[in-house]
Amino acid sequence: MVLNYVWIGCFIIAFFVAILQCVIFQDYMVFERIVRSTFLMSEFAVMKIALPLGGVMILWLGLMNIGEKAGAINVLSKIIGPFL
Repeated sequence: MVLNYVWIGCFIIAFFVAILQCVIFQDYMVFERIVRSTFLMSEFAVMKIALPLGGVMILWLGLMNIGEKAGAINVLSKIIGPFL
């Protein structure tokens, strides 16, 4: 719950800083840069982080599913069990 207020506070502070840059420094392109950087970072998050991690997870979960159906997980748990 507190984290929601932290995020809202960050957005409000960023918005007011952008307004101050627009009014005080006559930097009228500040909002365009904010929107452009938001879209660039969202593209980075999806294309460079989420999709590769999803592919790796699909690969290893598929291998674990095959191992579970083949009985390799039970054999591995009996081998590792005494050490845990």
